[in-house]
Amino acid sequence: MTTIEERLPGAGTAGRRWIADWQPEDHDFWKEAGAKVARRNLIFSIFSEHIGFSVWSLWSVLVLFLGPAYHIDPAGKFLLTTVPTAFGAALRLPYTFAVAKFGGRNWTMFSAGLLLVPAVSAAILVKPGVSFSTLLILAAVAGVGGGNFASSMANINAFYPQRLKGWALGINAGGGNIGVAVVQLVGLAVLATAGKDHPRLVAGIYIPFIVLAALGASLWMDNLAGMRNDKRAMRDVIKDPYSWIMSLLYIGTFGSFIGFGFAFGQVLQVQFKADFDTPIKAAYLTFLGPLLGSLIRPVGGWAADRLGGAKVTFWNFVAMAIGASIVLTASVEKSLPLFLTGFVLLFIFSGFGNGSTYKMIPAIFRAKAPTDDEARRLSGALIGVAGAIGAFGGVLVNLAFRQSFLTYKTGNGAYIAFIAYYALCFAVTWAVFLRRSPRRLTGV
Repeated sequence: MTTIEERLPGAGTAGRRWIADWQPEDHDFWKEAGAKVARRNLIFSIFSEHIGFSVWSLWSVLVLFLGPAYHIDPAGKFLLTTVPTAFGAALRLPYTFAVAKFGGRNWTMFSAGLLLVPAVSAAILVKPGVSFSTLLILAAVAGVGGGNFASSMANINAFYPQRLKGWALGINAGGGNIGVAVVQLVGLAVLATAGKDHPRLVAGIYIPFIVLAALGASLWMDNLAGMRNDKRAMRDVIKDPYSWIMSLLYIGTFGSFIGFGFAFGQVLQVQFKADFDTPIKAAYLTFLGPLLGSLIRPVGGWAADRLGGAKVTFWNFVAMAIGASIVLTASVEKSLPLFLTGFVLLFIFSGFGNGSTYKMIPAIFRAKAPTDDEARRLSGALIGVAGAIGAFGGVLVNLAFRQSFLTYKTGNGAYIAFIAYYALCFAVTWAVFLRRSPRRLTGV
């Protein structure tokens, strides 16, 4: 019989930081060694994912620098923020599989290092005279940062016991999500110091931090030898109707968060042109919503752990519908203070809902699956599926804004669509998880 120490890094594959046997549900194992190892991996996972989110969101800042010298209209700028969102969403499924195939530590090293491609390319090529097609390619390549979230969440999900998953996944995701706000602050700092003619500095600042993220993963993270890619699990969750319900809800929460994060600065500049006639005026405000939404995500996971994910998610979507209604009212009345208030509320509630919806995933399969192993197998697969589909919600947000401004010259059409979608989400949450029914799952 092996000791706890023999199951930790180095056992079986010396020097490669593989953990031979990981049993987080074993209280003795967790208390004596597991919690410390999981916490160390969580810290460096957060840092790497944080840099990934910043690179993914890079173009939400760079478009603020693209003035008349670049000859790009507002519709073109919305396209530049849509492309990395779409590419990042598409990468989430393969990134989820990569953790089990290559190891969490190994994949984090590689995926962090890959961020150098969009950062270095943008630092060299973004300048007046560059073609729009080149900018589209550069923006698409930044999508590699969006895949980091899926691999990071799948990895951390495997490290933590069921009773702590809501907290751990919330902390991991929230720390990554803050990258959306931080890149906005970096853009603000560049605008305030170097001016609007130096967008390449924003990308260049991230190059040393990308190197540090890859180095940190190499030195302090671990691979779990027991993780396996289960293609049958992916097939099983795709066939399960709850998977599509959770994907629908995650489009509403995470899709809103990342979509608004990419689009907010442009919306301010287009809809309130007189108030935001220079990039720095918009940059002063664009970081606030993503920052608050990121910080509150772990609170959403914590609340779901204690009150139930479905109940928290239901009321959260009600609050999001109210927030979107405030934004619509402010847009019609042309009230900037009310507009900012509504949008900040949308960021806060989308972040809160990210935590509560992700907590629902393992709870669903704990209620349905016959064993803990089966529940972990299916919830891990759904985290990848829902994460990918949810990220496409950000694409829909940017497309909705683009079409609304092209058609109505305001974002009102998009705001109405958001209200309708949030209403659909809270109705579905109630009907499936809260309405009294013999088939209702308990404990979600």
